[in-house]
Amino acid sequence: MSKVNAKRHAMEKKSSDQESKKLNQIIFHKHLKRVYPIGLQKSSSSSSISSFSSSLSQNSNDPCFTDSLTIADEEVSLALHSISPRQRREHTLINISQQQQNQHAAELGELKRCSWITKNYKAYIEFHDECWGVPAYDDKKLFELLALSGLLIDYNWTEILKRKEVLRQVFAGFDPYTVSKMEEKEVIDIASATELVLAECRVKCIVDNAKCMMKIRREFGSFSSYIWSYVNHKPVINKYRYSRDVPLRTPKADAISKDLLKRGFRYLGPVIVYSFMQVAGLTIDHLVGCYRHKECVNLAERPWKHI
Repeated sequence: MSKVNAKRHAMEKKSSDQESKKLNQIIFHKHLKRVYPIGLQKSSSSSSISSFSSSLSQNSNDPCFTDSLTIADEEVSLALHSISPRQRREHTLINISQQQQNQHAAELGELKRCSWITKNYKAYIEFHDECWGVPAYDDKKLFELLALSGLLIDYNWTEILKRKEVLRQVFAGFDPYTVSKMEEKEVIDIASATELVLAECRVKCIVDNAKCMMKIRREFGSFSSYIWSYVNHKPVINKYRYSRDVPLRTPKADAISKDLLKRGFRYLGPVIVYSFMQVAGLTIDHLVGCYRHKECVNLAERPWKHI
């Protein structure tokens, strides 16, 4: 190969590599917006699942009813830390005066939030300020957050929040016992609700997961005891400065996902599980510059209460 041709070949290869890298970054950010509470745009179709979403629910021959671990999941180390005695944290509230100060600051637009928050979505701001990252210990609340996180396969958080109240109504306030007893007719009725736009397989998935949760409650006393044991009954406190630093999944999420799927849960891949961990406060991923980071850390560091 002549020097001229070799130089031309090298330049073409460099250009191709740069285009490939740029395309991968675009694809990554596209999926990041859906899974994390960063995405505020409507998805192109409420019933379609992106190629990345299929990895969240795991590859299967029947995508509506069968889940299996991806090759990447199988390669993740499954070693777990020692399980501590069953403990639960008491429900605590932020100091009333502090809440009033924050509310007043919010009205004046002075509060600094995570960089992905915009002022155009009031319900989304409330979700960030009041729910996301707050440690949840009640089984009903945990089941609700697990079910809502599972819907990230089809929707982003903004779209899910628009349906939250209707979802609470049709799923009996997300009481796992009641949902676990739902029969085929109820599943079809919920799937037929035009305001939800949920596929029947998604509804059946929530019902089946409720049944799996009831089995865990019989084994561990509560789903809360089971799920919190993975983080030694104390939230993982992260100190990310930028949204790009927040991971899509972690080895801990991989381990939890693998065990949940082994127990019969569906559509709970590592990315979905990590989204659940974030919203349920098992991991605190508010950026350090966000006013909620300190408040959620204070909640996480309160003394334990044995129940």
